[in-house]
Amino acid sequence: MFHSTFQAIANRIQPIPPPLLDRMEVIELPGYTPEEKLKIAMKDLIPRVLDQHGLSSNNLEIPEGTVKLLIQRYTREAGVRNLERNLAALARAAAVRVAEQESTISVSKDVHPMDAPLLDTRLAEGAEVEMEVLPMGVNNHEISNAFRSTSALVVDEAMLEKVLGPPRYDDKETAERVTTPGVSVGLVWTPSEERFSLLRPRQQSERVRARAADLQLAAAGQLNLMEGRDVHIHFPAGAVPKDGPSAGVTLVTSLVSLFSQRKVRADTAMTGEMTLRGLVLPVGGIEDKILAARRYGIKRVILPERNVKDLVEVPSHVLASLEILLAKRMEDVLEEAFEGGCPWRLHAKL
Repeated sequence: MFHSTFQAIANRIQPIPPPLLDRMEVIELPGYTPEEKLKIAMKDLIPRVLDQHGLSSNNLEIPEGTVKLLIQRYTREAGVRNLERNLAALARAAAVRVAEQESTISVSKDVHPMDAPLLDTRLAEGAEVEMEVLPMGVNNHEISNAFRSTSALVVDEAMLEKVLGPPRYDDKETAERVTTPGVSVGLVWTPSEERFSLLRPRQQSERVRARAADLQLAAAGQLNLMEGRDVHIHFPAGAVPKDGPSAGVTLVTSLVSLFSQRKVRADTAMTGEMTLRGLVLPVGGIEDKILAARRYGIKRVILPERNVKDLVEVPSHVLASLEILLAKRMEDVLEEAFEGGCPWRLHAKL
């Protein structure tokens, strides 16, 4: 056993006992890009799903464009588990169609005669004979060959909605939700998936008062801005656990947007920890967060300047499709988060 190597796979590292984890070499795998998912689906998932359902390409065709729609609108995840489930649902729909098709065969007189008086009479009348074919030694490929004469079912956008229901995701989702002041987009990493989160401030506290003073939203001695107000900060998707300091810059951006009544850019997401003096500190999970931003249609990502070293891990084609903005201080974040720059550029003391 001394020279043996054990391999284990886990979605979450937290439940692993620390003594065991200390003796393991941990290899973290990021999520797939849409391009990688497309290649996996076309090369591995679709052939496997067809074989599992007794079908072949003669029965069901899923074009590359349809797979792209499936990835974009139904399966925004780090892996491909749900993608395979949805492909299996399409295969089941095709299998039902094949099974329900009529197996009517026009039999002519030149067919080899069978020793059955009733069949001879029907053939003499030139009628059609319905026959049920029961393959012997049944296996998936024999079933496929039995129905090879039928036309292939080509999956299109309409069939996606018919089988899988309305799309679960929309590229306009972020833009539609960031339509009022006080909403900003943050990037969140969780053990199960990476995603973006919309923050909406609407509990008054001394800390909020202190930030208002630092931003000179009101004079330090006259915090009229907070007079008679409570601020509630809402993190949507409450069922998803969220911890860590990386939403600091997003929280401040939401507050500035709320108090200035200026909308944050809908195409921009951000991540980073902020100190009480306005420095933006590095955070983890950069590669996964950038992949999530691209997956959700984000075009601009604000990152801590000290996270620039982590960009080497991001695929080059992903970086080429995004505008990466580096921030050293909080005013750098605000300058890029708002159209036209920071609302209090001339007065902020961060």
